[in-house]
Amino acid sequence: MKIHILGIAGTFMGGIAQLAKSMGVSVSGSDTAIYPPMSTQLEQAGIQVSTYAEEFLPQTPDVVVIGNALSRGHAAVEATLNTQQVYTSGPQWLAENILKDRWVVAVAGTHGKTTTASMVAWILEHAGLQPGFLIGGVPQNFGVSARLGESPFFVVEADEYDTAFFDKRSKFVHYHPRTCVLNNLEFDHADIFDDLAATQKQFHHLIRTVPGNGLIIQPSDESNIDEVIKQGCWTPVESQGENAADADWAYRLLAKDGTSFEVYYQGQSRGEVHWNMTGLHNVRNGLSAIAAAQHCGVPVEEAVQGLNAFEGVSRRMTEVGKVNDIVIYDDFAHHPTAIQTTLSGMKSQLDTRSTSGRLIAVFEPRSNTMRMGVHQSRLPAAFEQADSVYAFIDPDWNWSMQTELFKVPVKTADNYDDLLDLLVADILPGDTVVIMSNGSFGGIHQRLLNALQQKFSV
Repeated sequence: MKIHILGIAGTFMGGIAQLAKSMGVSVSGSDTAIYPPMSTQLEQAGIQVSTYAEEFLPQTPDVVVIGNALSRGHAAVEATLNTQQVYTSGPQWLAENILKDRWVVAVAGTHGKTTTASMVAWILEHAGLQPGFLIGGVPQNFGVSARLGESPFFVVEADEYDTAFFDKRSKFVHYHPRTCVLNNLEFDHADIFDDLAATQKQFHHLIRTVPGNGLIIQPSDESNIDEVIKQGCWTPVESQGENAADADWAYRLLAKDGTSFEVYYQGQSRGEVHWNMTGLHNVRNGLSAIAAAQHCGVPVEEAVQGLNAFEGVSRRMTEVGKVNDIVIYDDFAHHPTAIQTTLSGMKSQLDTRSTSGRLIAVFEPRSNTMRMGVHQSRLPAAFEQADSVYAFIDPDWNWSMQTELFKVPVKTADNYDDLLDLLVADILPGDTVVIMSNGSFGGIHQRLLNALQQKFSV
């Protein structure tokens, strides 16, 4: 069987490519631009990749798998339709070729999907279950974003974004999970959802697919998810939260920054987690991961041990480098809630170090929702934990950061070079710099590190 993947450089479609290759399928693909880490993974997998061209393919594939970033009018899409190629979406291909015979653990929610899915996959691996997975990032414990696995278990990051130009349902309705984690739910993806209710409708479609002998794991304090559950639920539900009196799974912080905590299940202490992750959001992610792993048969104490060995996810507070006591981190946060939790976690960690350096936030509002200005009014509160904020704002977006509403100093630039110059001029020894974007950010992470090395080598 031969498949060709349009949009292969994305983490999801690149993961599909690696899974298909592992099954013995002949895989090729194309995209506009391909860069690490996905370019490295595809090369290591021996997958032929090209850029788009008007001439579609030299050899006709059996199926064309089309990523959701491509729409009508794209040359490759039009060629697929005009030549009457058989085509499908990534989620549909995954469901029909891999998930149909697996115990699917799906992790959904506005925030934390990648990290929580990575935690679940690692706990199962640590327990010797050798799961398959498809995750929208690279778990450090594995070094790849997708793996076929050697057991019935398959962990998938369940995205609510639409499936393809010809299938406007959320991706996750294809996955039919037996274990379903609902991390949280906020309004996002304003380019495809009109309001929160429209997003909740898709989440209820997901709940409808979870069998009665499955499990849904949800926060104990998330009213938007409660409203979805009340629309109808036919599956047992377990909750996680801060208070053991209100939740099946609870935690007690042993360190303010979340680097250690005690795990409670049904009111009983079941072990302690000591790791390099920070922030209450990751403590909550960890509780959900332990709950999901237990549903797959992993004893709680063993799941806790596995979480102790969890190494994190690339681009989730990943240290880029250090120079003259300045530490630079790369983080994927691009929604106000994710920004706030990321910065709060780092602030708590810095407080434990008694450092005199500042927390510098560098931000690129790259998502479609951000560029539309939907979350503009929430940004001042999101950055309150930072000492100073720097942002790239494209003039074509026709909105500003409303710097007068921020409680901390804000500087903006309309191109990457000017932003880099501002940072190099202002950053001082001892500062901690968190660079936040869900894109490549013009490679500013390494460029900043290089520029600071040059500045302080004089």
